[in-house]
Amino acid sequence: IAQTTRSRSYFTCPQCGKSFTVKENLNTHMMIHMGEKRYTCQQCGKRFAKKQRLKIHMRIHTGEKPYTCKQCGKHFTEKGNLEVHMRIHTGEKRFTCPQCEKSFTGNGSLKIHIRIHTGENPYTCQQCGKSFTHKATINGHMRVHTGEKPYLCPQCGKCFSHQGTLNAHMRVHTGEKPFTCPQCGKSFTVKGNLNTHMRIHTGEKPYTCQQCKTSFTYLRHLKCHLQTHSGKKLQCSSL
Repeated sequence: IAQTTRSRSYFTCPQCGKSFTVKENLNTHMMIHMGEKRYTCQQCGKRFAKKQRLKIHMRIHTGEKPYTCKQCGKHFTEKGNLEVHMRIHTGEKRFTCPQCEKSFTGNGSLKIHIRIHTGENPYTCQQCGKSFTHKATINGHMRVHTGEKPYLCPQCGKCFSHQGTLNAHMRVHTGEKPFTCPQCGKSFTVKGNLNTHMRIHTGEKPYTCQQCKTSFTYLRHLKCHLQTHSGKKLQCSSL
C-alpha cells in the first residue's frame, strides 16, 4: 500500500503496518510473512528471507567480528549485539520483568527470564527428555550424552564440557576468587558457592523434608537428615 506525504512516498506492509521508503524493501520484508527464504548459506544450508541476514550469518563461518567495544575490546558480529553489550558498561537495564520487576540489559534476556515464571522449557533433549529454558543450555547438556569435552585447560590439560566450567577451574591455578560476600567479606571462586554461602546471613532454608517438614540450609544436610527416617546409620561427618 503506497502513501504519499509532502515530499516522500511510503510503502506500508498490509500485514504488520511497517513502512518503507523504497518499494523493493517492502517486497523483501513481505517474504517474512510469506515464509519465503530465497537466500541460502552455501556452507551449512541455512536459509534467510533477507540477503543482509545471510551476510551477517556468514560471519559465523568466517569468524569476522567487525564491531568492537571501545571499553573492553570485545568483538561482535552484529551492531545490535554491540549496543546490547554496551549496557554492561553503562549499567542501563531498560527491560523489566512485569512479575518480579527484575531488570535486564536486553529483551532476549528478559524473554528467557520470563520462563522462570511461566515454567516454559521449549528446548527438549531428544535422548533423555529433559527440557531447558535456553538453547545454549541444551547444547551444553547434549555433551553429557556425546561425552564431548571441547574446552581444554592450558595449565594441566584437563578437559571440560562447558566454557564456564573451564573458567571456574582456571581459578584453581590463578587463585582468583572474584565473588565476595558483602556481609562478611569471604570470597569464592564460583558464584554458586557464594549464593549458597549467603544463606548463612539470610537464614534461607530451601531444602525441606517431605516427611516431617524440617527445613535445611544445605542439600547435604537434608540428605543426612533423611537417614533418620530410613533407619540407616548416620554418616554425616562432613556437615
